[in-house]
Amino acid sequence: MGGKLPLSRLLEDGQRHARDGVAVTRSQEQLTRQKLPELATVPGFADTFLDQGQVPVEGAILRQPQLAATLERIGRAGTEDFYRGELATAMAEDLARAGSPLTREDLAGYQARTLPPLSVRLRGSTLYNQPPPTQGMASLMILGLFDRLGVTDGESFDHLHGLVEATKQAFLVRDQYCTDPAYMSEDPARFLSESDLAERVQRIDRQSALPWPHPAQPGDTIWMGCIDREGRCASFIQSIYWEFGAGIVLPATGVLWQNRGISFSLDDTALHTLKPGRKPFHTLNPAMARFDDGRTMVYGTMGGEGQPQTQAAVFSRYALFDQPLQQAVTAPRWLLGRTWGEQSTSLKLEARFDPALVQQLRDAGHQVEVLDQDFSDTMGHAGAVVRHPNGLLEGAADPRSDGIVATL
Repeated sequence: MGGKLPLSRLLEDGQRHARDGVAVTRSQEQLTRQKLPELATVPGFADTFLDQGQVPVEGAILRQPQLAATLERIGRAGTEDFYRGELATAMAEDLARAGSPLTREDLAGYQARTLPPLSVRLRGSTLYNQPPPTQGMASLMILGLFDRLGVTDGESFDHLHGLVEATKQAFLVRDQYCTDPAYMSEDPARFLSESDLAERVQRIDRQSALPWPHPAQPGDTIWMGCIDREGRCASFIQSIYWEFGAGIVLPATGVLWQNRGISFSLDDTALHTLKPGRKPFHTLNPAMARFDDGRTMVYGTMGGEGQPQTQAAVFSRYALFDQPLQQAVTAPRWLLGRTWGEQSTSLKLEARFDPALVQQLRDAGHQVEVLDQDFSDTMGHAGAVVRHPNGLLEGAADPRSDGIVATL
């Protein structure tokens, strides 16, 4: 895709960190302690993530020598080895011993695909996101609908209420149609057409909240983005679903296995029913925008159900209301529904919102829950990078997370 560095070089830093170790963060210590009762006996978890049977404290060094060797082998033998070579054989044997139904044939049958993105046109920019089975369609719908409301005052009732109501309309569509593309009854691009957005925006009441809740989808994720000096950019998102995925670490390779299969249903009539070869619905949706003035922006967040909402908050603040990029990420955020670590389905607001605005939202019918935190993990860990037409690179990281902005 235009890159110039060999695979061995790309994996070199990851290999070194796995071999020499990384510092345990505060959140890792907290989550290890919180999840230990359910993961302590899962194959490979204790050997990898505990320190002599104890939860590692913040600042301790976490080393993963088996994973380092696996990364070194991939850099030498190529990515095919993971799915169809010696690594695949070793992983399949360890998976069988752990009781997993996943086989070497399943690994060999996997093929990565390059797909055209979905897009939606806004005033002054075009936004891009991933097609199903991601919720990228919903992320684009939220901003497409909100843009057509014509809101001009950022941080106002119209701004927050408009985005929350646009989220409801987008999630209703997502939850009815979005699944493995091979099983979808509608073309997702249809919901991003000018005619569909123009019709659906009429369903938004500018003064009153649509009754909620609606079933939510949990998740656990990280987002990264980068742009190089020649303008090549990447908006990247990765997830193992729960904090430690399935918790299974294979001894021969040090590979931690994810838990996305939990998105399937065992109900044969469900939208996401489990079938051989079927892809699970998931929340991952890295975003990108190209502005008419020549700027390029990559942006995204973790946070399951909250991902599209946080994207909408950051992008609208920066692109529609001219807030500085870091301010757009730092400013107080909201979340409709349930996300990782939360069970309630209210409209959650960080404590920094103006009480008068909070009351306006309540008066409009929103079930508002003001959190006791100024910066809450509930709101995701967002980030963004912008390349200006003159080559200037600008980035923003979220004070709610361990993330940073770095230049090389």
